[in-house]
Amino acid sequence: MNSPVWMPYTQMKDAPSPLMVRSAHGAVLELEDGRQLLDCISSWWVTLHGHTQPQIAAAIADQAQRLEQVIAAGFTHQPAEDLARRLRGHLPFVPRLFYSDNGSTAVEVALKMAYQYWRNRGAQGRRRFLSLEGAYHGDTLGAMSLSGRSLFTAPFAELLLPVDWVPFPQTWIGDGEAESREAAALEHLDGLLRRGGEEYAAMIVEPLVQGAAGMRMCRPHFLRQLAGLLRRHGVLLIADEVFTGFGRTGEFFACQKAEIQPDILCLAKGLSGGFLPLAATLCSEEVYQAFCSEDPHHTFYHGHSYTANPLGCAAALASLELLEQQPAPFAALERWHREELGRLADHPQLCRLRVCGTIAALEVKGAEGYLHELGPSLKARFLERGFLLRPLGGVIYLVPPYCLERGQLEAVYRCIAEVVAACSS
Repeated sequence: MNSPVWMPYTQMKDAPSPLMVRSAHGAVLELEDGRQLLDCISSWWVTLHGHTQPQIAAAIADQAQRLEQVIAAGFTHQPAEDLARRLRGHLPFVPRLFYSDNGSTAVEVALKMAYQYWRNRGAQGRRRFLSLEGAYHGDTLGAMSLSGRSLFTAPFAELLLPVDWVPFPQTWIGDGEAESREAAALEHLDGLLRRGGEEYAAMIVEPLVQGAAGMRMCRPHFLRQLAGLLRRHGVLLIADEVFTGFGRTGEFFACQKAEIQPDILCLAKGLSGGFLPLAATLCSEEVYQAFCSEDPHHTFYHGHSYTANPLGCAAALASLELLEQQPAPFAALERWHREELGRLADHPQLCRLRVCGTIAALEVKGAEGYLHELGPSLKARFLERGFLLRPLGGVIYLVPPYCLERGQLEAVYRCIAEVVAACSS
């Protein structure tokens, strides 16, 4: 099929024809040719409860009969108000909320918010940002600036914001050196803050799990130490929970699991249960008050056409209600992951097995780097066997919807073990 659609992250010159998806239900996608695929990655990490979840679909349909869209400047509506209050109940340390429409823009809002916060307070020297090596925060220019330097950012290097980098102390099951890597990273951060703390507007982190970097994980203790350093030096902390929010790490939010309270927090992906584009950037009362002024120059001049879209907010409210009613899948998925990873612990071709809540990852030995040729081969073999997995180079990861059944997860892990063995033989 010669599709006119330009695919993301795809070299179109020799790309295979895209697979036409006809329908989906729960964790299963049905293709136009009748084949079924088990969606092991929640369709780019957004589908929390499963595809075509009936309560969310009904909430959208009901809202569409009453109000589908309204300008968000000077107007509001009940779904937007209710969602903001419900999120504030879970995240009381960031009680103010600004709506946008995807993860990149949620981060973009956060960066602009942090920068202008200091400018409004007269501290115009705070023009730099801090980020963790290997980070990914989005593909708009500001968000890309705070993302690790890679083939994604290389064409735009001269356009990016000034950033200083802190090592990311990734860890895995059986890792005996996590503490020393954490100490080195914290020492590096402390040195940067001692030498130029008053130059930094904020530091941004993906709490507990760096998604696009290969599901790299760190320990809560490291984040608590990091947050303490930033607070002592008066630097704002931004938590990018675009991926990690809404149960992915085993708690409602990764910040809760890490026991940190950022000044600004970004949400998207699972916010609407995977149904509609919706994002939010939440901030502390102190940050918000820096924009409340008789001076019009202190206004936050930012917005989107679909800010606080009523359909998206209705979907998010329904998804949040499902999460509040059914918290058990978080714990169940982590336990299942650990059991299955335990069976692969001695697999000769696999290493660095790791899990955080509903997220699990493992690496094929010797297959390092996003462009490693093994990645496309693994993906193709998984698809042949009926599993949607999208390895990041040699990193195989699972981010399943919460409706996944135990037997389905067992089948995924069996497939991984068999495919890796076949590719390595």
